[in-house]
Amino acid sequence: MDAAQQEATARARELQRSWYGEPLGALFRRLIDDLGLNQARLAAVLGLSAPMLSQLMSGQRAKIGNPAVVQRVQALQELASQVADGSVSAAEATDRMDEIKKSQGGSVLTGSSQSTVGSGAPTVKRVVREIQSLLRSVSAAGDIIDAADSLAPTHPELAEFLRVYGAGRTADAVAHYESHQS
Repeated sequence: MDAAQQEATARARELQRSWYGEPLGALFRRLIDDLGLNQARLAAVLGLSAPMLSQLMSGQRAKIGNPAVVQRVQALQELASQVADGSVSAAEATDRMDEIKKSQGGSVLTGSSQSTVGSGAPTVKRVVREIQSLLRSVSAAGDIIDAADSLAPTHPELAEFLRVYGAGRTADAVAHYESHQS
């Protein structure tokens, strides 16, 4: 790889860090390890071609162009954390990955693209998922926890918000959201 290619790869990885919280190579390798996948299976679940996944991992490409793929990545990150904390078994994870693979956006863990109830108003879960998605698009969960720990002594409510929405489970965030609506 010549100097220009190295520079372009470094720039792409830095853009990935700003958009996704970390370079996609590291993120995808963690998903592969945590969920027991290989690259071909990860590409299939995400809805990417194997060459595209490879280009994103190596920094030859910086951005995931399809918003539904970005949502699937976020759903897999959440699933990996649920497997890690024991709230989802390996068998359940396989079923969920099949649901994620079929999803077109919206509430990806249920496989539904419906984001509103009959009134047309967003559901609480949808609002919470949007908040989680936004936080997780600017920083990795570990960095959000570090920020929360730094804020806790002087701003405990803000620290709790960051922990619940930035690194917590969706169900806990929904409960937090509902408890703060009056």
